[in-house]
Amino acid sequence: MPKKHLAIIGHGMAGSRLLDELLARNATQRYTISIYGEEPGHAYNRIMLSKVLGGGDADAIRLRPADWHGGDDVKVLPNVRVDRIAAADRTLHTQDGQAIPYDVVVMATGSKPFVPPIPGTLNDDKKIKAGVFAYRTMDDVLQMRSKSRPGDAAVVLGGGLLGLEAAKALLDIGLHVTVVHLAPVLMDTQLDEAGGKMLQRLIERQGIFVRCGTTIKEITGEHQVRGVTLTDGTTLAADMVVMACGIRPRIDLAKASGIPVNRAVLVNDTLATHIPGVYAVGECAEHRGTVYGIVTPIWDQCKTLADVLCGQGKGARYEGSKLYTRLKVAGIDVASMGITKPQLASDQTIQIMEEEKAVYRKLILRDGKLVGAHLVGETSAAGQLIQLFDRAEPMPMTPLESLCAFAVGGSGAVASRQICNCNVVSEAQIIDAITAGHASVEAVGVCTKAGTGCGSCRSQIATLVRKHALATV
Repeated sequence: MPKKHLAIIGHGMAGSRLLDELLARNATQRYTISIYGEEPGHAYNRIMLSKVLGGGDADAIRLRPADWHGGDDVKVLPNVRVDRIAAADRTLHTQDGQAIPYDVVVMATGSKPFVPPIPGTLNDDKKIKAGVFAYRTMDDVLQMRSKSRPGDAAVVLGGGLLGLEAAKALLDIGLHVTVVHLAPVLMDTQLDEAGGKMLQRLIERQGIFVRCGTTIKEITGEHQVRGVTLTDGTTLAADMVVMACGIRPRIDLAKASGIPVNRAVLVNDTLATHIPGVYAVGECAEHRGTVYGIVTPIWDQCKTLADVLCGQGKGARYEGSKLYTRLKVAGIDVASMGITKPQLASDQTIQIMEEEKAVYRKLILRDGKLVGAHLVGETSAAGQLIQLFDRAEPMPMTPLESLCAFAVGGSGAVASRQICNCNVVSEAQIIDAITAGHASVEAVGVCTKAGTGCGSCRSQIATLVRKHALATV
């Protein structure tokens, strides 16, 4: 029986992860797989773009080495843009005029940066003014890096994860950096007011200036950025303005193909669209009214879809994900999960503020279980808190014990403690990899994928390597 052609449109983090999941299930026994990407080269870790902005090697954040080859049944096709899916005859139509037959297609087109219509963003010829940059792709950060000079002034619009990462990278290469954020506190979708204010204090200690509760009203300069005017009346000199104020799902392909969309491409619990043979995952997909923009639920979607496409896991369904993040934000440890404030009168809140140590921790409990947690400045307990939250397990009788490392469940829980949340890798799995000879953070990443997501767990992996690699000598 001839193999079917499975096409993945989008070679970003979601498309690359889906390919990994398919190959782990021996999908090439039934499919030839093609993955189409608009950018050159292999997919890269978008969360780590700040390392490239700061002068790092672009290949260091690639998800696969340059010489990777998936075999005769896997083709990676960079610099190819698919403009339309003709579902009636199952053909992909590319920007350069190709018509490519397929049997099954997955849209993993991701998202695009939101660039607000601020006066002065464009020149008279309607092109982006010199010095205005989006912060989304490898090309974006390479362009920014080439134009950045020590002593320049940069204004970053957006105080979320990407904006703060961009700000720290620009600071580290010698720029004067101001972050402008419309909300009252930084990372307001992940943190409560106290946590956001603690994060701001830590960010400002590093040398970054922060202005919350305002935004850019106008960008000044005739042909090149010279400054910005804020809505609170403040004017700031600027040689560069970085737009990091949100993303929007890329749905142009779906619209051009007659595939139903709302905010994003509509999918059901099998990640299927309304069109037979067409699926969607990642930031371009909308499932039960939710569009996910963080790694963990996207990985969950890829696992489910790989099971569906490979006929594994009878009745495989994606039913949504609990949201949790554990990140290094401009070098500062931050973890967040669940709700940011009590929702019921019976909800119990525990807050610990350590001003001298610049540490903030908050737990929200409901019926003895964790429904929300926020950690800033110290996140060693995040792994076990995530397990309690994700599994809806009862909290310890004294909930503060959960903030102590290794407090939950005794020695067995220590072994199962989750270190890498992005790739769901436990401490025991990492120790096994180290004792098997993978005695570096990079080698552990190749073996287990730990540390290859957001990167926030790499310091913990390094500690385990130092401890257990020595023990095996």
